[in-house]
Amino acid sequence: MEQRRLGRTDVHVSALCLGTMTFGEQNSEAEGHAQMDYALEKGINFFDAAELYPIPPNRETQGRTERIIGTWLAKSGNRDKVVVATKIVGRTDMDWFRENGEHGRLTRPQIEFAVDRSLKNLQTDHIDLYQIHWPDRRTSGFGSNPTRWKYVEPAEDENSIDSTLEVLADLVKAGKIRHIGISNESSWGAMRYVTAAERHGLPRIVSIQNAYSLVNRTFETNLAEVAHREDIGLLGYSALAQGYLTGKYRDGALPAGARKTLFNRLQRYEDPRAIQAFDAYVDLAKEAGLDPSQMALAFAMSRSFMTSVILGATRMDQLKTDIAAAELKLSDDVLEKIDALHQEFGNPAP
Repeated sequence: MEQRRLGRTDVHVSALCLGTMTFGEQNSEAEGHAQMDYALEKGINFFDAAELYPIPPNRETQGRTERIIGTWLAKSGNRDKVVVATKIVGRTDMDWFRENGEHGRLTRPQIEFAVDRSLKNLQTDHIDLYQIHWPDRRTSGFGSNPTRWKYVEPAEDENSIDSTLEVLADLVKAGKIRHIGISNESSWGAMRYVTAAERHGLPRIVSIQNAYSLVNRTFETNLAEVAHREDIGLLGYSALAQGYLTGKYRDGALPAGARKTLFNRLQRYEDPRAIQAFDAYVDLAKEAGLDPSQMALAFAMSRSFMTSVILGATRMDQLKTDIAAAELKLSDDVLEKIDALHQEFGNPAP
């Protein structure tokens, strides 16, 4: 498994990262442990979690994912072999993340509380990569990189990026976190983190975790240049468009146990234009003699701004197929055809 440098640090992570948001909902503790065992065996040294997880978020299950990772770390003794990443929620009206029922905000007390609880859940004394899951500010749309701008009124109690970074810097000094990342951020937000670090001598962000797939290449519009010039590598999530690029939902199919079947939360992928694009990419993979999942993942891994592509699988056979994509190098012909389809369909599922 190829190892890639995380930002400007001395940490190297695998080109594929094990996403864990199904642990504690669709996957049991035993299944989560089995996935981590297999991923590590195959060269994946990077696990990504969040205080929010598992998905879908709710009061009863919140924190289970981190706790499952924690029991694996304690049982396996593999803490020194893996880079553990987790996240703190941004601005949210969900009121179950803090003991006093506060809505999620990036204040100093909330950040410190969240870090301490994640450390306890993960059964570790430090978090390798601590990420802001989404901004404290109100944004035009979740993901902070919209294809169409919509004005939103700033919140009166917005916590600045500078103040957030100051708290995180103190946690780095305390040894509780090693490095800082952002997620679902815009180029403006990313550069505000960079300039705040340079102005005040604070830690630089090392990564940005945003959606990236064949049907959502909006990262390339301006964030790709930020990633290159500032050494802020992309940790790409939803590279399979939450399963649509595998072809499993084709013609309205609803496989047993699939996320769409269980939770019906994938409306962002159900635009008629997106459905046409999914079919076209799956057809291209089949014409080229490729597994559609592996083609989509290999494409994401091939991008020069990509540090690691986050995998999400509920079944071991899915995970094995996905990890095998690390050995696939797409031909120039396939890459040209992918770009031609992108020219035709654009980004129908941002």
